[in-house]
Amino acid sequence: MKFLCIRGMSAQRPVLLGFAPASLLKKLSFADVLDQDSQRGYQRRFNTHHSLDFRRYIQTEHGSTIPLTLNIRPREDSAWKIVPLDGQRVQLEIAEGATEIFSQVDCQHRLGHLADIDLELPFMCFIGLDAREEMEIFNVINSKAKGLSTSLLDFHDAQLCKNLALDRPELFIALFLNQDTRSPWHRQLDIGGTTTTGPSRRASLRGMQKGIKRFLSKTSILKSKSTEDAAEIVLAFWAAISLVLSNAWSKPRNHVLTKGIAVYALMDIASDMYAEAKQQHCDRDYFAAALSDFALDFDWSTDGPLKGFGGEGGVKEAVQLIRDARRKGRFRMVSGG
Repeated sequence: MKFLCIRGMSAQRPVLLGFAPASLLKKLSFADVLDQDSQRGYQRRFNTHHSLDFRRYIQTEHGSTIPLTLNIRPREDSAWKIVPLDGQRVQLEIAEGATEIFSQVDCQHRLGHLADIDLELPFMCFIGLDAREEMEIFNVINSKAKGLSTSLLDFHDAQLCKNLALDRPELFIALFLNQDTRSPWHRQLDIGGTTTTGPSRRASLRGMQKGIKRFLSKTSILKSKSTEDAAEIVLAFWAAISLVLSNAWSKPRNHVLTKGIAVYALMDIASDMYAEAKQQHCDRDYFAAALSDFALDFDWSTDGPLKGFGGEGGVKEAVQLIRDARRKGRFRMVSGG
């Protein structure tokens, strides 16, 4: 297959500009969707409704689109080559039987349901970007896109950041919780990609980040400890939560423990416990003991006292309710009631 193209520059990057039937571009391209289990890929989950909307639109009388953004990655099998013609004209030649030639940098939903549509579409194709460079461009193009998961953008930042523990400690710790096999959050956070554990996902990466940021701010822990040490303490707290409240933890649909409001509020409770520890080691046993004084008596169900809370004001109220329950629990322990 041969594509007649114009070779030029998109700012600092060389590109090809051309036209081809949508069905052919669909056949020769692929979307590098993030696989949360292997941590490979970088794009959002495919949205069938979004793609079908475009399919319907592009076939209307005045349907059109801006150029599809593609990339031809470096390969060792000579699946493609660029042959100069005259001036800026070149010919992109694709070897017979070659597959996955074009990476869909920014067009997976436009091409997703066009396998049988032969309408000619324009494309701009980067030349030889690797997956990391693609991710950088995708991030810039889509960072403000409506509907794009903020957790996915955070994951991109983590991959592109040179010193994540220093620059984004809350993100470092959130990813640590999601990746460490000792964590009750292991592979449970929704990053915005696909995963075989989809039904078990409980909270978003962005939501966990926000909760951890509250903990870091209220404790000022990073003034005396490393981000890695802080991550171990946060993991110990959540391990204690899953131990003491094992029944509620095992039924996330019926309880708020893993919902945003509880994640934020419980990170505040963790900061209280950290401040009270003084010389004690903040491990799972310490947090479990502190939680056992009140947590089992608090109603964590979706119909409990935290039902309907939202926003910053809701978090403050939730924190106060949990602190009140904790105070009453301590009083009972002291009075023996």
